[in-house]
Amino acid sequence: MRAAVFHGDRRISIADVPPPEAACGEVVLRVARTALCGSDAKLWLRGAEHTPGHEIFGVVDRPGHALHGRRSLVYIPVHCGRCASCAAGDTHLCLAESTLVGWNRPGGYAERLSVPAQCLLPVPDDVPDDLAPLLLDTIGTSAHGIRMARPLVPAGDVLVTGAGPIGLGAIIALRHFGYERVWVSDPRESRVRFATELGATPHPVGELSRRFKLVVESSGSHAARNQGLEVVLPKGVVLLLGENDAPWTIEEKKPIRRKDFWMLRSFYFPKGDFADNVELLRRYRDEYARLVDAKFGIDAFPEAFARFAAGQLVKPLLAFD
Repeated sequence: MRAAVFHGDRRISIADVPPPEAACGEVVLRVARTALCGSDAKLWLRGAEHTPGHEIFGVVDRPGHALHGRRSLVYIPVHCGRCASCAAGDTHLCLAESTLVGWNRPGGYAERLSVPAQCLLPVPDDVPDDLAPLLLDTIGTSAHGIRMARPLVPAGDVLVTGAGPIGLGAIIALRHFGYERVWVSDPRESRVRFATELGATPHPVGELSRRFKLVVESSGSHAARNQGLEVVLPKGVVLLLGENDAPWTIEEKKPIRRKDFWMLRSFYFPKGDFADNVELLRRYRDEYARLVDAKFGIDAFPEAFARFAAGQLVKPLLAFD
């Protein structure tokens, strides 16, 4: 089969590699779409041991198996189903497993992959192939974080820092959950314009004069994180959705030190959220569809990923038709 190989130093090649074989409890998935994710830029720079790609949609390809032919998404956290976290429904926080599909084992920038059967999320027939991957990071991650924050701050002004796919997905979800006044900051003017078309109000990057009850930090930028700690109101929430591997230093200034507030870190989503996430996609289908701004085959993948990493594309899809 054909697969993308991340060599590091911004180099990707397309190679012929052996097809996967399903281990016990696993099935082979024929990949139809894999959405590109900004977190994979780390692998683009430093190289990857396994085939990356973790926003995967495809069809089970295992004749004779009960799941053969099922349209499915790949839920990337491999989970035991038995530990205290899994028993509580927090399948993304499994205490016994730490493997993520597309990170610690082969992912979806390839024609096929083998996945544990428990990591398949069945996709309803009314969800088109091109929108199915949005149910993972773009909808699942952003909506889960907002669900965590809602009991603490059910209303009030919101600032979203970072208007990439997670931030734009958060803006749509915030509107759904009743947050009427949402501001957005991003150094890229095109992304800010996109966010305003989704109902947000522009806010200058780094501006500290306005205060917010909820700050949704979607960029992973340390400067944006520190801004959130300063501008969040007392008894407000700073919700960290963006990722950054570099050490983060916090200077505990008076605006941070002299108030009570919550700082929440949210990772991915539990499988129990999936049905509600499908309803979000159904209700705001046209808005979510606008995020998918390119689709290409695997031969065009290296060039397309470079464009994506440069911020020229929002949520492009690798497509195997």
